[in-house]
This record gives sequence, C-alpha cells and structure tokens, in this order.
Amino acid sequence: MPIGISARYDKPFSNHKIQLQKNDMLYIFSDGYMDQFGGEHKKKFGARRFRELLLEIHHKQLGEQKNILEESFAGWKGKYDQIDDILVMGIRV
Repeated sequence: MPIGISARYDKPFSNHKIQLQKNDMLYIFSDGYMDQFGGEHKKKFGARRFRELLLEIHHKQLGEQKNILEESFAGWKGKYDQIDDILVMGIRV
C-alpha cells in the first residue's frame, strides 16, 4: 500500500510479524536506486538486480556494503543524470 494518495486508499494496511535472529540484515529503501536509468542500454537498474546485489553483499560489514552500493550505483548511472532521491538503510540485528 502506498502511504500517499492512491486510488486504493480504502484498503487497510496489513501488519506482519517477522522472527529475527542475531546477524539478520534488514534493509529499508526507496525506489530511487531501482528506478535509475543506466547501463549499456539505458535501462532501469530494476528490483531484481537490486535484490541480487543486496543478497550478494548482506554478509559484509556495513561500511563495505555502503561502498559497494555507491560504486555499483555510480557505475550503473554512468553519464546519465540521477533521476530521483535514493535511500538505502541497512540494520544488522
């Protein structure tokens, strides 16, 4: 459900409980990283590629993850303008 105005405004939110374990990684992110155009064919980075990147780096130290995310984004974006704000926040339990 979107938080802002939506045609589906009358549908209720759902609550979910997740059992966390020590060293689990939680990520909160906006759509800015995934929506960025770039690469060889000026396509969006995409949700699948972003998910695969997070799965690839989740075991690394947080500072290293930050560097990898920044380098990956810059490499993808290349010469194209950034089109949206980007938030990626990682929390290790």
